Amino acid sequence: MILDCAIIGGGPAGLTAGLYTTRGGLENVTMFEKGMPGGQITSSSEIENYPGVTGEISGMDLMMPWPEQCQRFGLKHEMVEVLRVSKDGDIFKIHKGDGTISEAHSVIIGTGSSPRRAGFAGEDELFGRGVSTCATCDGFFYKGKEVAVIGGGDTALEEALYLAKICSKVYLVHRRDTFRSAPNTIERIKKAENIELVLNSVPDEVYGDNMGVTGIRVKNNNGELRDIKVPGVFTFVGNDVNNQALIQEDGSFLCDMNSAGEVIVDISMKTSVEGLYATGDMRIAAPKQVVSAAGDGAVAALQAISYVDEKLN
Repeated sequence: MILDCAIIGGGPAGLTAGLYTTRGGLENVTMFEKGMPGGQITSSSEIENYPGVTGEISGMDLMMPWPEQCQRFGLKHEMVEVLRVSKDGDIFKIHKGDGTISEAHSVIIGTGSSPRRAGFAGEDELFGRGVSTCATCDGFFYKGKEVAVIGGGDTALEEALYLAKICSKVYLVHRRDTFRSAPNTIERIKKAENIELVLNSVPDEVYGDNMGVTGIRVKNNNGELRDIKVPGVFTFVGNDVNNQALIQEDGSFLCDMNSAGEVIVDISMKTSVEGLYATGDMRIAAPKQVVSAAGDGAVAALQAISYVDEKLN
């Protein structure tokens, strides 16, 4: 059976695309997501900028009802990794990790992005043993202890505030003396008594022993080193696009991409390949917000419905 639409990725974009395609009349729609649906946002400690959400709510809490809502309209979820999406004539082929291939008339891809490593000495060796990219996942391990946070964007500041509720002290290390974040978030950072700003500084080396991290050395603009004794270091320095599924056997991409590896789309989420739509963090100029990703999913779904209807009727 050829699917009307294959959705690759189960974050806010993929789930919304699943909701709109099935509710909009496409009968055979499957979402391929190797893990539990919800996406990267499920690791966020607090969501305060999603419309209609008042009070404290975590990313996990926000996403919890989405899969059930989609499945109510007939969306199927196949828990398998998609290795590659190719196109043979006017039919897409979904090459899966279990060795099987699914076919589809249209594809909406929203595989998101992954936290980027900061690239300082010791980071890879101690990752998972004191170095982390998820405060919600690992913050509890440092209850009552001191930690360092690396970064200066929205995520870094929000996670520093989250950690400040758990830890005795948070050192916020940023390479500039200004932050790229919402004014309200910056104000909360400055008012937090147990957050120390370590500005105009970059991590030089994280070090430790057999038990894990014991400290981090940071270097300021004058080349001076400062040794900060902490058992935990959290890095939030951006994300890398998860575009592997679009890489073909010859190493080229299925559709047009920019130099950063992001999918080039128009305002309707259409790629350079007819019937293929890209959404969320993996497309160009993505705001990297849940509400925007969900909007992308809705737009792509409406386009896919029209495309499949015209193709089959």
